Amino acid sequence: MTVAAVSRCLALLEVLANEREPVEVTELAVRLDMPASAVHRLIVTLLNHGWVVQDPLSQKYSLSLRMSTLAFRNLDARAVPDIVQAVLDNLARETREYCRLAIVEGEDLVWVARAQGATSGLRYDPDMGQEIILHATANGKAWLSTLPEDEAVRIVFARGFQANRPLGPNSAQTIDELRDRLRVARERGYGLSLEEAEQGTAALAVPFFASPLVDAPVAGTISVAGPAIRIAPDRYDTLVAALHKAAQDIAAIWAVRSRQRANVVSVNERPTP
Repeated sequence: MTVAAVSRCLALLEVLANEREPVEVTELAVRLDMPASAVHRLIVTLLNHGWVVQDPLSQKYSLSLRMSTLAFRNLDARAVPDIVQAVLDNLARETREYCRLAIVEGEDLVWVARAQGATSGLRYDPDMGQEIILHATANGKAWLSTLPEDEAVRIVFARGFQANRPLGPNSAQTIDELRDRLRVARERGYGLSLEEAEQGTAALAVPFFASPLVDAPVAGTISVAGPAIRIAPDRYDTLVAALHKAAQDIAAIWAVRSRQRANVVSVNERPTP
């Protein structure tokens, strides 16, 4: 396959990943701005390799569970969920809100774990498959604020201030707004999103590090989110304190797990006598 064909195939997988119901080839062609014949060739290839399934009645297409299986297998190999879930569960119980953890992947953040702490009233329960919009989310700003300003601006500028989904009315629209919000995040020690990523919601987030050492790199972010009417300013101090405690707990566990994984790799790489 050519590089262009690989790019089109990946774009097709991303479109299908966002769909709850099977989709027709013609609709996929419109969304991808590609000829229907080219989309059909890609679909057939993915079908033959088990990445796509076809509904026998409607003849429409959807992703198989293979991608989900590989994703969970990769997370399991990294042992990400098992080392953070207990900490997230405790944080959710303490804050009584929705808590999530994201890890740094190159120049992106990716959701890997969550815990729901709201037991009554409004519940914020977003899709874990959503892209993390760095300039509009508390997690994004918490991470970007740890980077040199020029690097953070470059990352956001390369993506632009638009998104594939509606953002909240307060999301930053210019580089100057972004610089100002990152400066505030650095001064406060946490990222805040108030109706930026989504209308009617608010979130607070802090970075966590790969170990408790002073010079440890940022490994990811942890957040508390919910309806803006409930994540009110008079709760910020309490929520941020809980987030920092959780971040410290995760850093300690993360360091231990990293050493364990390094030992396993070392043992597996030893030559057979």
